[in-house]
Amino acid sequence: MIALARKTLVYEWRRFVPVVLAVGFSGLMLVVQAALVLGIFGASALYVNASSADLWAGYPGTQSVNFGRTVSADAEMRLRMDPEVVAVEPYQWVDGDWTPERVDAGSVSIYLSGIAVGPDAMLFSKLLPPDLRKRLREPGAVIVDSADLESLGVAEGGKAWINGHPVRVVAAIAGLRGLGGVNVLASLDSARVIGGPQAGRGSTYYVARLADPSRAPAVQARLAQSDASFGPLQVWTAQEFAQRSQQYWLLDTGAGMAVLFMALIVCLVGAVITNQSFAAVVAASAREYATLNALGASRGALARVVIEQACLVGGLGMVLAAVASALLLAVAVFYHVPVAMTLTAALGCAALVALMALMSSVMAVRGLIRTDPALLLR
Repeated sequence: MIALARKTLVYEWRRFVPVVLAVGFSGLMLVVQAALVLGIFGASALYVNASSADLWAGYPGTQSVNFGRTVSADAEMRLRMDPEVVAVEPYQWVDGDWTPERVDAGSVSIYLSGIAVGPDAMLFSKLLPPDLRKRLREPGAVIVDSADLESLGVAEGGKAWINGHPVRVVAAIAGLRGLGGVNVLASLDSARVIGGPQAGRGSTYYVARLADPSRAPAVQARLAQSDASFGPLQVWTAQEFAQRSQQYWLLDTGAGMAVLFMALIVCLVGAVITNQSFAAVVAASAREYATLNALGASRGALARVVIEQACLVGGLGMVLAAVASALLLAVAVFYHVPVAMTLTAALGCAALVALMALMSSVMAVRGLIRTDPALLLR
């Protein structure tokens, strides 16, 4: 029966083209939706994922990186006292107001990140090469995302003000776009000047590098028992803090729930389109199936033919979806649309498409089995 299913696809390919397109379209919608979710909400953990630190220390109960509060400078000493910690850096977060030189451009809310400028610094080490980080040593020097230049009303090398303090854009890079605001990088000294007196009382976070990164959970558990004399402090592993930020924006905000609801609608629409397309193909072949049944082919054998056709059609549809998705995501990246894709997400989308094709074939088989062959042969 596998040969029959394959030969039917070959000799009656025009009949199956709409089904392949339906499966491909469903897969394309799923992949694009998943890529948007990962891209948009993955930006909330950009600060963690773009850095090489193993531990993050901040104010207890912080739900997301951008909700950090100042912790005492004593927290840095507590981290340095641990024998497995080899390096510690402060991270100064400042909510700022960007005012460009252009009179026709308005102010923009920004997230200013004050980071260390040494060649072996941990913060944003995956985005900033040493030569770019060195440029931040200039007082008032900042780095922004190239896609945000227009919204900031400035060009690379241009000047602006943050909270009334003059700054100059020394570089524009890709991969720095954030969620809910524009990310701007500056040196720790520049950020503390812009942040004012509050920024001088401590730092928003302290990040640490361990001699053995695999020991991060054990060190985090040990630091969690810190003496209260060091002030309010909570320590997370980098992976834990990144997941914490993503889960907050995805599950605890209205925007996140709206995106999840949209993803559910996409799945339902894809399932309906696939089911209706496959049901139409099976209905068009009903007389042929009835003839085979009258010639002695069991209904179980005919059901296997339909299911095998669904598997073949689903495979072709997934190939089409993969090609179309790759092209569409490439265009999205070119136009700075926040998209991302992981192997797990891609396999999940493929599994959903395969499940939709299989369920559509099962529903079509049910209708075929319940039909009296004598009625179809009239």
